[in-house]
Amino acid sequence: MSSGGLELPPGDSSHEGGPADAPGGVPGGAPTGIPAGAVSLAGGPAEAGNAGAGAELDWGAEAWSEVRTRAQRAGRAYIWLNLIEQRLRSVVGAVLRPIYEPVHGGDDWVVAAAGPAGQEWVQRAVAVREVSRRKGYLLDSADDNVLSFLTLPQLRELMVQHWPCFEPYFDDRREIELALDELEVTRNVVSRNRALSRPVLEQAERASARLLEVLGGGSGSPAADRLPIDAVEDLVGDRYADVVSVHPDRVRLQRNLPAEDLFGGARRLDAIGIGLNLLVQNFSGRRLVRLTEAGCRVRLLFLNPASSAVKRRERELGLRKGELSRSVEMNILHVRRVRAGLRDPSRFEIHVFDETPRFTAYLVEGQASGIAVVQSYLRRARGMESPVLVLRGGGRGVPKDADHGLFATYREEFESMWEDSRPVS
Repeated sequence: MSSGGLELPPGDSSHEGGPADAPGGVPGGAPTGIPAGAVSLAGGPAEAGNAGAGAELDWGAEAWSEVRTRAQRAGRAYIWLNLIEQRLRSVVGAVLRPIYEPVHGGDDWVVAAAGPAGQEWVQRAVAVREVSRRKGYLLDSADDNVLSFLTLPQLRELMVQHWPCFEPYFDDRREIELALDELEVTRNVVSRNRALSRPVLEQAERASARLLEVLGGGSGSPAADRLPIDAVEDLVGDRYADVVSVHPDRVRLQRNLPAEDLFGGARRLDAIGIGLNLLVQNFSGRRLVRLTEAGCRVRLLFLNPASSAVKRRERELGLRKGELSRSVEMNILHVRRVRAGLRDPSRFEIHVFDETPRFTAYLVEGQASGIAVVQSYLRRARGMESPVLVLRGGGRGVPKDADHGLFATYREEFESMWEDSRPVS
């Protein structure tokens, strides 16, 4: 899941979000008394009604489903917590090491930075490090330092104690502390292998993404903010090419990815479809003008409202004659008015095509990343009711097999249609 609320599609029926993720974590509902979204403990002999029949060691299908759901949620949370801990360790080392190391040298600078208030936990970290050395647990020489053995709360304590040293680099101490407070609940649950509810997991992912951005872990580009890289997506993204998420209809897409987040900050916007309602009806004309004046290049490709393809589509949807064509005409008139208000209309192109419409696609590219929203046209369903694919393309964080991903396929199809289309005067 991304900080924007998007999830990778499941790889199998019991993946997060599938049947095993129903309220209670098991198919068929949760036992009485278990809150929605929580996962109950695997049933023991007493629950099975065998309290007097000896220990029951086997797990049934429901118990395995619960354990799998727990592991999936804990795994996602652990990846985020690991990223935050590594990033915070890097920040603390970069800021405090130059201050304390010249005076105290070696790893003693961490002890000195902790001071009397942190003497107990830093000495414990030193002891754990020595045990790890003796038992051969240090597999990477880069981890052979006291800082690597400090936990997230201890790193936070160092940051709070020495906030004047960090203040020149970070604007809002309260925002950092609030995000770390939210993560502490998840960290406590994961470290003790307890049940993690889905709302707490989602809160942790949002807090982690926000904290990584504050600590300088992001690119700082507004374009990258529209669809932040999800830690789990980065690990298993190869299973899905460049598909980031799938939504059953456009309503649920816009709930997770509003038009402002999709189009705002774009440097290049290409769209193809019948009427392009997602853009025209959800992104104001004034906002389009500001976007184009800020340097965005816009190319919009509508279905010709006078073509026979529009009439066929009207019959498919059961619309009155001329109803769809008038709607497309209104959208074209709207974007023509937008273009007329620009200082450089050449950056805002409008074309029409006469072929049978096969899909609608919005290809949005920024300075650091790209997003595509794609819908196939169903025979009896309007665009608002059709399934939606969200693709990532271009820039950082693209899966390894992006050359064979869908973003490039739809980009190629758009360019081909654009070459065969006609400009609107």
